[in-house]
Amino acid sequence: MLKALKKMFGKAEGEQADTLTAPATPRSQNARDEKPNRPAKPKDAGRAATDSAEAPDNAAAKPARGGKGNASKPRRERAAKPVDNWKLEDFVVAPAEGKTRFHDFDLDPRVMHAIHDLGFPYCTPIQAQVLGYTLKGQDAIGRAQTGTGKTAAFLVSIISQLLQTPPPKERYMGEPRALIIAPTRELVVQIANDAIGLTKYSGLNVMSFVGGMDFDKQLKQLESRFCDILVATPGRLLDFNQRGEVHLDMVEVMVLDEADRMLDMGFIPQVRQIIRQTPMKGERQTLLFSATFTEDVMNLAKQWTVNPAIVEIEPENVASDTVEQHVYAVASADKYKLLYNLITQNDWSRVMVFANRKDEVRRIEERLTRDGVSAVQMSGDVPQHKRIRALEGFREGKIRVMVATDVAGRGIHVEGISHVINFTLPEDPDDYVHRIGRTGRAGTSGTSISFAGEDDAFALPPIEALLGRKINCEMPPDALLKPVPRKH
Repeated sequence: MLKALKKMFGKAEGEQADTLTAPATPRSQNARDEKPNRPAKPKDAGRAATDSAEAPDNAAAKPARGGKGNASKPRRERAAKPVDNWKLEDFVVAPAEGKTRFHDFDLDPRVMHAIHDLGFPYCTPIQAQVLGYTLKGQDAIGRAQTGTGKTAAFLVSIISQLLQTPPPKERYMGEPRALIIAPTRELVVQIANDAIGLTKYSGLNVMSFVGGMDFDKQLKQLESRFCDILVATPGRLLDFNQRGEVHLDMVEVMVLDEADRMLDMGFIPQVRQIIRQTPMKGERQTLLFSATFTEDVMNLAKQWTVNPAIVEIEPENVASDTVEQHVYAVASADKYKLLYNLITQNDWSRVMVFANRKDEVRRIEERLTRDGVSAVQMSGDVPQHKRIRALEGFREGKIRVMVATDVAGRGIHVEGISHVINFTLPEDPDDYVHRIGRTGRAGTSGTSISFAGEDDAFALPPIEALLGRKINCEMPPDALLKPVPRKH
């Protein structure tokens, strides 16, 4: 598959070694270095769309700047944390066979200090491979499962680029230098938190924009300081862009995370609008990550990248060996009784329940709460501030059960989830692997239990085909099907 992908991007098999090891081609004679010499601001109009594959013939000019007076405000950079006389010699990591250290890359000491604080001496496979290309300025397309460290891979690369190239002297508040687009609010929040941790000694400002949160509150942070790294969902980013509050003509690095999920959720038209506002693909570095390399994903990558390095990390197993998997054959009418009795009779304290539809998620959460089991729902219908509060309550152990759809559950990483229950089996086998991966993380053991009813049992054979083995289907014991006691 790797050969076919490289051929698609114009890399013949015989040319592979030279292409992958050569330094990246300079982008228009280092167009990024020319940015400080732009005409003095304010500008009368923005850059029209320029990528031939991305722009319509009559692309409209960027909206005029809003009347916020951002250009005239004094520069307020984020104060870098004191380094406490920290030196690279304080971060000692012995070379190890088969492992790549962060020391093996020429990273800025401020980045290394943050990595040291986070306790990551060795790179994960996706980090080791991606950084080898992106630190040279090359575009990259990466495929890896959730939890492999891809977020840190692109963040380390972004921060290194921004520290190497000083910002231009004339700059608007709402002009980010790096842009990360992710499909869900939870994933945006997680990426932004990781970015804050990795930039704490660099003085770079990180901002996140998501729908469902107060627009004016997000606008105030934009007006208070310059934005270096912006993490956003497509819809909310377009809101800011179309109001003239955010302008993307200074983006040096652009990241599209979970591109396959953005396709599934119908976000690609919005992403195209966003990309038209950024510099040409030869003048920006573009990194694209996806759990799968479908034909649609690769076609997008071909439009938006230049000579990308293609990095694929094959999992040792499709599903982790640390997750014990069970399937119960149960009538749809008995699924809730089975769920309630499993949780209460076993006194489980941190359980994640997946259902396919938002209305199912809502009903399950309401019934569990009514029956005395603390639960929260995580779906697109829940306002963002409630979702964040619910996630924190679940992380802290104050809430026993989180009920989620696949879209809302993607990007949620909570330590110590003991059980994952598939109330309904997903129609996409890849979603099954993603769901059960919420437990059994970092070498710990976990259990997944799936309910196969008359409405969704058809989804089991494709899941087994993906796993490469059968999952024993069993009847639940009678004790797990007893009626739910009524609360007086």
